[in-house]
Amino acid sequence: TGLIRCVGVLSQARPESGGRRLVIAAPELVGDLHEGDSVAVNGACLTVTQVLGQSFAAFSGAETCERTTLGSLPVGCLVNLEPALKLGQEMGGHIVQGHVDGLGRLAGLKREGETLRLSFTAGGELLADMVPRGSVAVDGVSLTLTKVDARGFEVAVIPYTWEHTNLGRLQPGDAVNLETDLIAKYIRRFLAVQAGPGGLTREFLAEHGYL
Repeated sequence: TGLIRCVGVLSQARPESGGRRLVIAAPELVGDLHEGDSVAVNGACLTVTQVLGQSFAAFSGAETCERTTLGSLPVGCLVNLEPALKLGQEMGGHIVQGHVDGLGRLAGLKREGETLRLSFTAGGELLADMVPRGSVAVDGVSLTLTKVDARGFEVAVIPYTWEHTNLGRLQPGDAVNLETDLIAKYIRRFLAVQAGPGGLTREFLAEHGYL
């Protein structure tokens, strides 16, 4: 759901089978984990391969390493952790699959009272699935979009989220994992297919009552 359970520490990382074997110290979480469980690590869904005392191990495959920050995270860094939602649990954030769509970069940060406004740059393909007051997962954290334009987007972060995730450690230029809203992706894909080879045009939207 994008509500982070706890922040862990990447204690080990080594190449393995074209990807990376990660060991993450997470005393608050490991008591509830078993081999085969799914855990979102900075928003990327991984499978627990071992539970090791106060830590757990997970394998990040080549595709995941290439498309997310997991391929380059340094040992000692903080990572946001969220186990898979179980049937019947409260949906507190929004639907987050743990399938990262791409990377963004922190462009700026400013304070407005107790709220922090973070601006990120992102590619056009990602921005196409974002709308103001819609949802986006940034390193696995469910956030509300306050602004979207051709260059990037902005989110507002409350003090609790700032203090209980790794967002407070970000520096301008740092890369983050982004997962856009699942519903927006399906709608855009559906409309594009319906529009046919000509693509999604203003005329098509007007004809079908969207404008």
